[in-house]
Amino acid sequence: MANIKIAVINACTVLTDKQVGTAVPALQTQVHRDFAPAWGIDADLLFVPKGKKPPQGSWWLVILDTSDQAGALGYHDLTKEGLPLGKVFARSDIQYGYQWTVTASHELLEMLGDPDINLTAFVQPNAKTGTLYAYEVCDACEADSFGYKINGTLVSDFVYPAWFESFRKKGGTQFDYGKHIHEPFQLLAGGYIGVFDVKSGTGWHQITAEGAPLRYDMRPRIGSRREHRRTPRDQWMKSGV
Repeated sequence: MANIKIAVINACTVLTDKQVGTAVPALQTQVHRDFAPAWGIDADLLFVPKGKKPPQGSWWLVILDTSDQAGALGYHDLTKEGLPLGKVFARSDIQYGYQWTVTASHELLEMLGDPDINLTAFVQPNAKTGTLYAYEVCDACEADSFGYKINGTLVSDFVYPAWFESFRKKGGTQFDYGKHIHEPFQLLAGGYIGVFDVKSGTGWHQITAEGAPLRYDMRPRIGSRREHRRTPRDQWMKSGV
């Protein structure tokens, strides 16, 4: 039995309780079987149907329709007990042709890997420059095409700790679960990572596999980890539910 308890809460209109509930065992298998051995972090998942309340002391993974709904619910960044809270926007995924289960897997694993959204890897090539890489374990390989199925449910690929270790040589170890990545900080097609150039003073921005920087100047989706990372902790809001 794991110390971390995560309530997977169905609060959307596009998925039934059966659809969400059916995916939870696959997410649980991924955490226990695949993620925990690589990262040393485990969790027990519990499905919470529509209208039901999650148990006390649990972290939340809330399945919502869109980021607009997340905003209407009060921009909540933490549970009412001040514990980690992740959001999945199922209607948006379906609208754009993505698998919501991959997003759920993505958010779940990243919440486990960096629950306070404050961890980074610092790469310092010399005494005057350096880059912080956000400790996000699925962004680099997030595309549905790199996911894998567990009992018919598609889940996200994720990187191993070695992905953040600049001393690793190309091909020297395993960098992600699916073995698609071959060196530290490599981004797969459709992947990205948040970085902070400590010398430039321009704040967090996003680099993509295609090499074109996507600046964080545009407001991230409400409730996303990107929004949390750039929001001061004293402005994080607890849920009242």
